[in-house]
Amino acid sequence: MKNTWWNAVLQHDSRYDGRFVYAVRSTGIYCRPSCPSRRPARSQVLFFDGAQAAVQAGFRPCRRCEPEEKIPTRVRLVSDVCRYIELNYAEPLQLSALGARFKISTTQLQRSFRQALGVTPAQYANACRMRSVKHSLRQGSDVTSAVYEAGFGSSSRLYERTDAEFGMTPSIYGKGGRGMRIAYATANCPLGRLLVASTERGLCSVALGDSDQKLVTQLRGEYPEAQIAPDKRSLTKTVATLLQYLEGSQPHLDFPLDIQATAFQRRVWDELRRIPYGMTRSYSEIAQTIDQPKAARAVARACATNPVALVIPCHRVVSSSGGSSGYRWGKARKVRLLETETASSRESK
Repeated sequence: MKNTWWNAVLQHDSRYDGRFVYAVRSTGIYCRPSCPSRRPARSQVLFFDGAQAAVQAGFRPCRRCEPEEKIPTRVRLVSDVCRYIELNYAEPLQLSALGARFKISTTQLQRSFRQALGVTPAQYANACRMRSVKHSLRQGSDVTSAVYEAGFGSSSRLYERTDAEFGMTPSIYGKGGRGMRIAYATANCPLGRLLVASTERGLCSVALGDSDQKLVTQLRGEYPEAQIAPDKRSLTKTVATLLQYLEGSQPHLDFPLDIQATAFQRRVWDELRRIPYGMTRSYSEIAQTIDQPKAARAVARACATNPVALVIPCHRVVSSSGGSSGYRWGKARKVRLLETETASSRESK
């Protein structure tokens, strides 16, 4: 983490303002990461989680960047815009109108949102609409009513987003997955038993366990209204590829997926798939990467709810101390996976 912070200081990176401050021993001053002052020698720099900690250590605030702990203007702005969108998402929201209302250019508004949340105002509004649709469907509303009440304007606008947001059509989602066809296969593997399940669009479950019965029961519990049946033939190549991966001979997995996720889960899972084979990241590092530095626990929850083991490599996320930490399919399996990847990556060099 300290290397990441030092790079932020070197680059005057304003995205890290509010996440930490740095102090210089030779001057006795502490600054924001974005401070325009000349950069000190690395050996003279100390990092603190906040201004109060720097003051307690005897440092005084820089007069140029004024790093005293206050809510940054950008953060306050984004928060205010979010509240407005949450109250008005059913109405057409134009970026120019939002900019005029909050007295900020559309370019600055887009940039502020991306830096603070990782999404645009339009994407945030659509997330609010999707949340409204899901809630209405759960309450028994028909699809047409749920769509128009959420402000999509037409059902086609919603169906354009179903693959990314639902993993199934809205009508099926509202019926608890009824009508879905899921094929599954099980196999023996170095970590016990492996279950692979898929819809017509992609993998919906990859799980590890001790018995087929328990794995299949868990699958049926996940999709209680779906038509679930064994089909080893259609999944032969997929199972073979996963077994090669577990044996260390297939480092890259790239399957189409048919899974449901919140916007936050998708951001975390996308980041996990970017971790190189044989490497690990801490929960805090993933949180920093997705611009949510205080969301390490939420990252851990996203890892724990990953429905496709191995394909989304949540086993590559470890504690800051370097320990393997928990794993949905058992800590011993996580240790074994990391050992296999480490050994295989060394052999390939």
